[in-house]
Amino acid sequence: MEVEVNPNEDTEWNDILRQHGIIPEKPKDPEPLIQEALIEAERRAHENRLEDKDLDELDALEDEEDEDFLQQYRQKRLTELSTLQQTSVFNQVYPLQKVDYAREVTEASNSAFVLVHLTSPSGNVESRVLTELWRQMASKFGDIKFCEIRADMCIEGYPERNTPTILVYKDTEIRKQLVTLREMNGPRTKVTDLQRLLVEIGAVKESDVRLKKRDDSDDEREKQSDLNVEDYDDDWD
Repeated sequence: MEVEVNPNEDTEWNDILRQHGIIPEKPKDPEPLIQEALIEAERRAHENRLEDKDLDELDALEDEEDEDFLQQYRQKRLTELSTLQQTSVFNQVYPLQKVDYAREVTEASNSAFVLVHLTSPSGNVESRVLTELWRQMASKFGDIKFCEIRADMCIEGYPERNTPTILVYKDTEIRKQLVTLREMNGPRTKVTDLQRLLVEIGAVKESDVRLKKRDDSDDEREKQSDLNVEDYDDDWD
């Protein structure tokens, strides 16, 4: 005569069967682990609540936060800014000649991220937009080398329909390539779209203070860029 056993019941008989491997161990209750994970997540969120604050925002929290804790973050931000200042050695867009490509791009990528803009020979809409954005990005992220070269001067017979093309180099290898701006916002691509690209490729960290820092000139450039795109659209109608 066989007796049916519910292996999930907490009975002395089931404990004996489990000890002898006759029925499997009762699955552990996941709730304590979930609760522990939630508590840990809350603790980390509290500890990291100042991670994305710049120096001005930290100063504004003097009445709300422990002074020693704030001072740690101030020192951390100052160290980050000092490091950025020391590594910001480019700060401009480098026009390329094909003969210099290996030195200025491939070899240079051993010490920094190098982004190359292959431009349209006729200066199509997206290439003109990206040329302006390239200048803004180069001045803001001086530790990254931004280069530009006409596509047909770099690669013979390169199709203009594939311009602009962005090539990302690091440690002599192409880490990413974007053919036209369709993966972003096309002719309405903005600095914020390119900043997300920098985070994606690992060129900057999500906590980088430069990703948050904006001024009136940024807003004015974006407004002007929108106006220029409308002009381009009219040209193409």
